[in-house]
Amino acid sequence: MADLRISDAALFMGVSDDTLRRWIHAGKLSQRLDSSGRAVVDGAELAELARATAVLPKDPAAVQSSARNRFVGLVTAVKKDGVMAQVDVQCGPYRVVSLMSAEAVEELELTVGDVTTVVVKATQVLLEMPKR
Repeated sequence: MADLRISDAALFMGVSDDTLRRWIHAGKLSQRLDSSGRAVVDGAELAELARATAVLPKDPAAVQSSARNRFVGLVTAVKKDGVMAQVDVQCGPYRVVSLMSAEAVEELELTVGDVTTVVVKATQVLLEMPKR
Protein backbone atom coordinates (compact mmCIF):
# COMPACT_ATOMS: atom_id res chain seq x y z
CA MET A 1 0.00 0.00 0.00
CA ALA A 2 1.43 3.35 -1.07
CA ASP A 3 0.69 6.38 1.09
CA LEU A 4 0.76 9.78 -0.60
CA ARG A 5 1.17 13.14 1.06
CA ILE A 6 -1.69 15.57 0.51
CA SER A 7 0.35 17.75 -1.86
CA ASP A 8 1.39 14.76 -4.00
CA ALA A 9 -2.15 13.36 -4.10
CA ALA A 10 -3.47 16.78 -5.16
CA LEU A 11 -0.87 16.94 -7.93
CA PHE A 12 -1.93 13.56 -9.31
CA MET A 13 -5.60 14.61 -9.24
CA GLY A 14 -4.87 17.97 -10.89
CA VAL A 15 -6.35 19.97 -8.01
CA SER A 16 -5.06 22.20 -5.22
CA ASP A 17 -4.12 20.95 -1.76
CA ASP A 18 -7.16 22.80 -0.41
CA THR A 19 -9.49 21.00 -2.81
CA LEU A 20 -8.08 17.64 -1.77
CA ARG A 21 -8.58 18.55 1.89
CA ARG A 22 -12.20 19.52 1.11
CA TRP A 23 -12.66 16.09 -0.52
CA ILE A 24 -11.31 14.45 2.63
CA HIS A 25 -13.65 16.56 4.80
CA ALA A 26 -16.59 15.61 2.51
CA GLY A 27 -15.75 11.90 2.82
CA LYS A 28 -14.56 11.33 -0.76
CA LEU A 29 -11.16 10.25 0.61
CA SER A 30 -9.87 9.20 3.98
CA GLN A 31 -6.64 10.36 5.52
CA ARG A 32 -4.41 9.12 8.29
CA LEU A 33 -1.13 10.19 9.84
CA ASP A 34 2.08 8.47 8.77
CA SER A 35 4.89 7.54 11.15
CA SER A 36 6.21 11.12 10.93
CA GLY A 37 2.83 12.60 11.83
CA ARG A 38 2.12 13.91 8.31
CA ALA A 39 -1.34 13.59 6.75
CA VAL A 40 -1.41 10.98 3.97
CA VAL A 41 -3.99 9.27 1.78
CA ASP A 42 -3.95 5.68 0.61
CA GLY A 43 -2.69 5.42 -2.99
CA ALA A 44 -5.16 2.67 -3.90
CA GLU A 45 -8.08 4.75 -2.61
CA LEU A 46 -6.81 7.77 -4.56
CA ALA A 47 -6.49 5.64 -7.72
CA GLU A 48 -10.11 4.50 -7.36
CA LEU A 49 -11.26 8.11 -6.95
CA ALA A 50 -9.22 9.13 -10.02
CA ARG A 51 -10.78 6.34 -12.07
CA ALA A 52 -14.33 7.11 -10.86
CA THR A 53 -14.12 10.86 -11.44
CA ALA A 54 -12.18 10.91 -14.72
CA VAL A 55 -13.86 13.13 -17.26
CA LEU A 56 -13.07 12.31 -20.84
CA PRO A 57 -14.03 14.53 -23.74
CA LYS A 58 -16.46 12.97 -26.21
CA ASP A 59 -14.57 10.79 -28.67
CA PRO A 60 -15.12 12.43 -32.08
CA ALA A 61 -14.25 9.18 -33.89
CA ALA A 62 -17.54 7.51 -32.87
CA VAL A 63 -16.22 4.07 -33.80
CA GLN A 64 -15.87 0.79 -31.96
CA SER A 65 -12.31 -0.28 -31.33
CA SER A 66 -10.44 -3.03 -29.56
CA ALA A 67 -7.77 -0.53 -28.51
CA ARG A 68 -8.10 0.50 -24.87
CA ASN A 69 -5.52 3.27 -24.98
CA ARG A 70 -7.56 6.03 -26.60
CA PHE A 71 -7.00 9.69 -25.76
CA VAL A 72 -9.06 12.59 -27.06
CA GLY A 73 -6.96 15.68 -27.56
CA LEU A 74 -6.28 18.88 -29.43
CA VAL A 75 -3.77 19.06 -32.28
CA THR A 76 -1.15 21.62 -31.20
CA ALA A 77 1.44 21.27 -33.97
CA VAL A 78 1.78 19.76 -37.44
CA LYS A 79 5.28 19.65 -38.92
CA LYS A 80 5.73 18.17 -42.39
CA ASP A 81 9.15 17.51 -43.88
CA GLY A 82 9.05 15.82 -47.25
CA VAL A 83 7.71 12.30 -46.82
CA MET A 84 7.22 12.34 -43.02
CA ALA A 85 5.28 14.46 -40.56
CA GLN A 86 5.12 15.00 -36.80
CA VAL A 87 1.77 15.73 -35.18
CA ASP A 88 1.63 16.89 -31.56
CA VAL A 89 -1.61 16.36 -29.64
CA GLN A 90 -2.34 17.71 -26.15
CA CYS A 91 -4.44 15.13 -24.30
CA GLY A 92 -5.19 16.69 -20.92
CA PRO A 93 -1.85 17.30 -19.25
CA TYR A 94 -0.04 14.96 -21.66
CA ARG A 95 1.62 15.73 -24.96
CA VAL A 96 1.39 12.80 -27.36
CA VAL A 97 3.53 12.85 -30.51
CA SER A 98 2.67 10.86 -33.62
CA LEU A 99 5.08 10.31 -36.49
CA MET A 100 3.29 9.51 -39.74
CA SER A 101 3.55 10.04 -43.45
CA ALA A 102 2.95 13.54 -44.79
CA GLU A 103 0.41 11.89 -47.09
CA ALA A 104 -1.61 10.69 -44.08
CA VAL A 105 -1.63 14.23 -42.63
CA GLU A 106 -2.94 15.55 -45.94
CA GLU A 107 -5.58 12.80 -46.27
CA LEU A 108 -6.81 13.48 -42.71
CA GLU A 109 -6.60 17.23 -43.34
CA LEU A 110 -4.98 17.64 -39.92
CA THR A 111 -4.54 21.22 -38.78
CA VAL A 112 -3.68 22.91 -35.50
CA GLY A 113 -6.81 23.19 -33.38
CA ASP A 114 -8.46 19.98 -34.63
CA VAL A 115 -9.95 17.63 -32.04
CA THR A 116 -8.69 14.12 -32.64
CA THR A 117 -8.47 10.73 -30.97
CA VAL A 118 -5.01 9.28 -30.35
CA VAL A 119 -5.04 5.48 -30.40
CA VAL A 120 -2.02 3.68 -28.97
CA LYS A 121 -1.62 -0.01 -29.66
CA ALA A 122 1.78 -1.00 -28.32
CA THR A 123 3.46 -4.35 -27.90
CA GLN A 124 5.53 -2.92 -25.07
CA VAL A 125 4.47 -0.60 -22.29
CA LEU A 126 7.19 0.09 -19.74
CA LEU A 127 6.62 1.12 -16.13
CA GLU A 128 9.27 2.69 -13.92
CA MET A 129 9.18 2.80 -10.14
CA PRO A 130 11.44 4.58 -7.69
CA LYS A 131 13.71 2.30 -5.66
CA ARG A 132 12.14 1.35 -2.35
